[in-house]
Amino acid sequence: MYDNYHALIFDMDGTLVDSGQLHQHTWCLTLEKYGIPVDRALMRSLAGVPIKATLEILLETFQVRPRATLDEMNAFKENCTREHMQGFVKATALIEVVKKYQGIKPMAIGTGSKTAEARMVLKLCGLDHWIPVVVGSDQVQNPKPAPDTFLRCAELLGVQPGHCVVFEDSPLGLQAAQRAGMAGIDVLLVHQIKNDYFC
Repeated sequence: MYDNYHALIFDMDGTLVDSGQLHQHTWCLTLEKYGIPVDRALMRSLAGVPIKATLEILLETFQVRPRATLDEMNAFKENCTREHMQGFVKATALIEVVKKYQGIKPMAIGTGSKTAEARMVLKLCGLDHWIPVVVGSDQVQNPKPAPDTFLRCAELLGVQPGHCVVFEDSPLGLQAAQRAGMAGIDVLLVHQIKNDYFC
């Protein structure tokens, strides 16, 4: 199905890794601690947006006076994720696509998570040795829906953007792929992979 593309790029959360419940749980802990309302539909729409950017949107939307700095709230969310990830994350059915093209096509992961956290998640899922190239939000100036993440993946793989295909679960991620000049695959529509996140 993907033979015509020179490289495969995967989003991580909700795409290659089933981590929706992990992030839902740790977001609920974070928002409760800092007195920010939980709006399930809004949180769902912000899937793939980095933590600080999500917090900024939530604070503005609900006109909440922050109880802590963005850095402190970000650190709390990241710590929660590290503490709870082992009981939640696992690879999705896309692992079969990865296995099929292993050693045949270069592959990368482009994620809204920070690189170190992403590598921890991938290791827990046994995916770390399959895809060594990981581009996290800390490696680019502008996160999704900007194209920076996927363009950086293509650069590291040595492949022109127009020859890459991106696997994504979120509208923002698919928008980023389009802006990067890459084909985008909605994993829910094509592979029936549903991100169980604030549903």
